[in-house]
Amino acid sequence: MILNAILDNDFYKFTMQHCVVKLFPKARARYKFINRGQHVFPPGFNVLLRRAVDEMCNLQLTREEKDYLAVTCPYLDPTYLDFLQGYRYHPSEVHISQQGGELEVHVDGYWYRTILWEVPLMSLVCELYYQATGQQRVTDDEVIQITRRKIERYKDLNITIADFGTRRRHSLAVHKLVVQILRQYGDKTFIGTSNVHLAMLNGVKPVGTHAHEWFMFHAAKYGFKMANMLGLEYWVQVYRGDLGIALSDTYTTPVFFEQFDKKFAKLFDGVRHDSGDPLQFADQTIRHYQGKGIDPLSKTIIFSDGLDYNKVAAIAAYCRGRIGMSFGIGTNFTNDVGLTPLNIVIKMYEARPEDAPRWTPVVKLSDEKGKYTGDEKMIMLAKEMLQL
Repeated sequence: MILNAILDNDFYKFTMQHCVVKLFPKARARYKFINRGQHVFPPGFNVLLRRAVDEMCNLQLTREEKDYLAVTCPYLDPTYLDFLQGYRYHPSEVHISQQGGELEVHVDGYWYRTILWEVPLMSLVCELYYQATGQQRVTDDEVIQITRRKIERYKDLNITIADFGTRRRHSLAVHKLVVQILRQYGDKTFIGTSNVHLAMLNGVKPVGTHAHEWFMFHAAKYGFKMANMLGLEYWVQVYRGDLGIALSDTYTTPVFFEQFDKKFAKLFDGVRHDSGDPLQFADQTIRHYQGKGIDPLSKTIIFSDGLDYNKVAAIAAYCRGRIGMSFGIGTNFTNDVGLTPLNIVIKMYEARPEDAPRWTPVVKLSDEKGKYTGDEKMIMLAKEMLQL
């Protein structure tokens, strides 16, 4: 088995699943693989992926993992931890095909179940791609040296960093090594990882809150104008102030801030930047907090969009003394091994809320127009409704 732990997944998948089990247990969702980099997959790749996916049915939460979550994440209900202990991946929810070098992957089922597939599927596609194409990475010693140099440079910036690199990592072996080195040499700079399995192994904090799909589903159920507000409201209802970083760019940041009123601005610890110009976003966020009579230095922006050292250094210099900040670094940590990283995503593309008679296409309108995803007609409708 390539994946050997059910917690080898991003933390926000579990925190969202907890909410879905409580609030939307009958909702259904569909996801699809998007090959942004137009990578060519070798013949038979679908067979390799199918075999790896089928093996995931054997993953289950261990007693040790359950105890870890109960202690580390007390905001997760005991009933949810019991549910997770009984959860098994159903490979029948994943449909895989290949035409020439083009790979197709679709996921279909109850949202509370299918929500866990996205991240491990992406990591499997990446790891198997490098294996199937025979590409050789740098040695473990070189991975160690590369990672150590990076975290020591970040320490000099006097900032905090988390690993967000599960989905497009080179391999589980590289990811394990990277987090181990970040933990060993990061001191107070390295504050955690989005990967729950590796957080547990290394004694660091699992990091994350929610993803775009949370707000995309709310648009399918309540409409585009209510998606941000109700998505935040339900998040507060479940977590009561914990997990307080709000994702801002599902329907563009200006639309988000229209609904991020004083209640939410005070209650949430900060916001996450995931697309568009980070410096412009910082300015928008600072203005928003100041307009609500809130000191921006009491809040935090988590920057997480394709970061490397130069981008982080520029953002840190711009924001220092103006607003709190932290950084989530993904591919640049977990796939800097001398090979070209894959540019792939898996996104929800349809949702069917409880008792809805039909499926509703869902879309994402990030602050970078090239990152718009979803049905073209629905994108146009969303832009019209939100006056974009």
